[in-house]
This record gives sequence, C-alpha cells and structure tokens, in this order.
Amino acid sequence: MDHRFSEFLAAEPDTLALGADLARVLEPGLVVYLRGDLGSGKTTLVRGVLRGLGYAGRVKSPTFTLVEVYKFSSLYLYHFDFYRFKDPDELVDAGLHEYFGAASLCLIEWPEKAAGLPPPDLDIHIQLSGAGRLAELHAGSEAGTRCLDRLPQARGTLGGT
Repeated sequence: MDHRFSEFLAAEPDTLALGADLARVLEPGLVVYLRGDLGSGKTTLVRGVLRGLGYAGRVKSPTFTLVEVYKFSSLYLYHFDFYRFKDPDELVDAGLHEYFGAASLCLIEWPEKAAGLPPPDLDIHIQLSGAGRLAELHAGSEAGTRCLDRLPQARGTLGGT
C-alpha cells in the first residue's frame, strides 16, 4: 500500500491551503505524523487544517505543553509536538496514550522522538525545496489511502504524484 501525494508549496499561503484541504478529507480516528526540520512548516500545516475545520483562534506549536486540544462538534483534534523529548519513553510517562481513539484526530510533530505511538494513517514529510517547500504525503493504512484518494478533488486539481 504505497499511496502517495506530493505538492510543491511556494509560500506559507500554499501550506495553509493544503492544510485546509486536508481538513476536508481527514476522518476521526486518524493518526497523522508530521515530519520535517525546524521551520519547515509543520505547525503552519496544522494551522491550515484547523482553519479548514472552522477554528479562528490562535494556533501555537505545543512544543512546551506537548499537546494542544481543539474540540469540534464531533471531533477532538490533538496537536502533539515531541521535539523536546529527550527519552522516547516520555510518551508513556506523560500519559498521552489516552488521547488516541476513534473520535480523535491526532496530528503529531516529531513522532520519531516518542516510542509506542500508533502507526500513522498518513505520514507527511515537509522539506525545504528551493524558495519553497515540498510536501510528500504517504498513506499507511486504508483510512489514509481514502484520504489521499479524496485529496485531489479537495484541492480542485487532477492530483499530485
């Protein structure tokens, strides 16, 4: 199951737009990994997802709080950031496993720093590419494949690669 979507993001509004379009295809119960160097646009992508879901408040990186919680009518969105983890077992110590469930959408920055995470339904890599960024989305489950199958229509295009 090697389903992929990629897109060049020339500027921050493009990253926000991708996030807003992702909001239209993401489902409760999904785990989404967000990978990329510092400053690559992971939190900007999350901001776009939240804007796409109708959230108008401030969106900040949960680098110090570990998780930011956003409640929508039928969905809990949890935005995690494990950048500051020094030991992969801190996830267990922090008691964060309770956040993963059928009614939750979990967006996780720096997943490689935490042990014991559920596998990703979507694995998103954002990397600097020239003056912009390249976003590569990989499905890791049937639910992730469904999202990527619907994304080109949500983007109003014929699709990525």
